[in-house]
Amino acid sequence: MLLGALLGLLTIVKVFDMGFLAVLARPFDPVLDWYAIMAGVEFVDSSVGGAAAVGAVVAAVAAAGAVIALMALSVRRLARVAARHATTASRTLMTFGVVWVTCVLLGVQIAPDVPLAANGTATLAYDHGRQMVTGLQDQRAFAAEAADDAFADTPDEELLTALRGKDVVLAFIESYGRDAVQNPRFEPEVGAVLDEGESRLNEAGFTSQSAFLTSSTVGGSSWLAHATMLSGLWIDNQQRYRNLVTSDRLTLTGAFQRAGWQTAAMMPGVDRAWPEGGFFGYDRIYPSQELGYRGPPFSWSNMPDQYTLSAFERLERANPDRDSTPLMADIPLISSHAPWDPIPELIDWDDIGDGSVYESMATESHPIRTITQRDPEQVRDDYRKAVEYSLNSLISYAETYGDEDLVLIFLGDHQPSPVVTGEDASRDVPITIVSGDPDVFDHISDWKWQDGLHPDAQAPTWRMDAFRDRFLTAFGPQS
Repeated sequence: MLLGALLGLLTIVKVFDMGFLAVLARPFDPVLDWYAIMAGVEFVDSSVGGAAAVGAVVAAVAAAGAVIALMALSVRRLARVAARHATTASRTLMTFGVVWVTCVLLGVQIAPDVPLAANGTATLAYDHGRQMVTGLQDQRAFAAEAADDAFADTPDEELLTALRGKDVVLAFIESYGRDAVQNPRFEPEVGAVLDEGESRLNEAGFTSQSAFLTSSTVGGSSWLAHATMLSGLWIDNQQRYRNLVTSDRLTLTGAFQRAGWQTAAMMPGVDRAWPEGGFFGYDRIYPSQELGYRGPPFSWSNMPDQYTLSAFERLERANPDRDSTPLMADIPLISSHAPWDPIPELIDWDDIGDGSVYESMATESHPIRTITQRDPEQVRDDYRKAVEYSLNSLISYAETYGDEDLVLIFLGDHQPSPVVTGEDASRDVPITIVSGDPDVFDHISDWKWQDGLHPDAQAPTWRMDAFRDRFLTAFGPQS
């Protein structure tokens, strides 16, 4: 019965693996991924209500218990049958055992990639057992990495000297990945938005350069990419994230704060207490309820990206109480978050107000079915349109409110789910710097980034955790 219960447990782990591979392009980690279960419950809650979320949890727990119990009872019944026919059972087991081992060693297949003798259960148990050991060992390795900080002791007056007086905006576009700008399924339309936006920004006096960063996550867990970008450490699981936010690691936003900037975080996706926000070095944090939005939600997104940017301009850059201190802002844009339906429309900035104008745009949607049951082609179309909207919002913001003292850095947090990109997509995301001051680009000339908003396959690709150090070096004291 213990063996049967173990087989039942492995069956449940396999189901988790299937879900994680479909959404996050990686298997389930038994040590580090339990937080994602709560995230899934919250997604169901926000999509179809609390009662359905509770029902889903009850059903899932009951199903898991039934799998373990029934598998244990099944193995016990099989063992009793074998015991009544011990000689026949032993000979049969030995014969099939020899055949199985032989077929495994020889790699015999009944069809391409379909082995005659599979060892999936043993491999599953071994892989997850090794994964648990690795997860437990990683904490010590991460502590050593976090302690090795080239900028921890840099005097405040020597940080970011080349950006003095500039307002710097770091915007993360949800699910904006390499596929959006290079996959033939999306590139023609998204590329047209970028090319047309580049022309408009050039006319407004801006220059731009782009490249790619390799994200620490795929399909979700955006905060891991966010933390990787800001900390200069590879944050690819929840344990590393928890260890990071309890450390004294200097973040990119923290460096701006130390150098004399006012720092702000516009957080439209945060609707509860966020105690770890203090770690990142923000003077002010605006969760969704403090952004003044009075319009409808758009599926998972609490508010459209254009509204978030409008609120940022109203509350921070154009605030009549603001002094001459430069501003650094961190702004996640979430209209391109799955399930990408419905999608708001770009409107005149003067018409945004408190967001009530969006009432006519929000239509009844079906987020639970969007990714799991709807036509995949429609899901991909919705993804493309959502990315186009987010990009248009940012481009229009820079065009409308930007000046030579604005430096806009925007990037994707991760590639979308494999439902959108397919199974073999990279982890790369585009990154772009926009500025009206040519001197900004003189400081990064050795980066060899491509001109414009639309990077191609030859654009440089860095790991996302490399950006913090390269940025602080490029805009630090110049010899």
